[in-house]
Amino acid sequence: MVSPLDNLFELPQIDQLVRVVVRLVAAALVGGVLGAEREAVGKAAGLRTHMLVSMGAALFVIFPTEAGMPIQDLSRVVQGVATGIGFIGAGAILKRSDREDISGLTTAAGLWLTAAIGLTAGVGQLWLSILSALFAWIILRVLRRLEHRIGHR
Repeated sequence: MVSPLDNLFELPQIDQLVRVVVRLVAAALVGGVLGAEREAVGKAAGLRTHMLVSMGAALFVIFPTEAGMPIQDLSRVVQGVATGIGFIGAGAILKRSDREDISGLTTAAGLWLTAAIGLTAGVGQLWLSILSALFAWIILRVLRRLEHRIGHR
């Protein structure tokens, strides 16, 4: 008789292990690109937060696929991650006493995108996660300068 505990500590085949490790590391690294930019400008959700969000999102799609869930059923997982990350993003947004003074919107949007980047890395679309992180970094880093120039005029 097979016990439910028999498979708890069963190690995966080497190709499965490598695939999962590469996806998790890629998710953490591309999330870290955005987090490093946020860290550089002194935001509370910085390097580690973005890396953890990205890697967590990747894990949410890695484990069902590794467990044999059909790819078409992953849509519910993605919807859950998108909803859940909204709560974290909401926590990053602060409304000050002045009606016009709201901070944290860019950080919240960055966390939302970081979760999406983690999802893409988790399903093995590493090129898409890297390209998205590059575009996001350009938006955060390069367009900040333009935004400051426009705001100062």
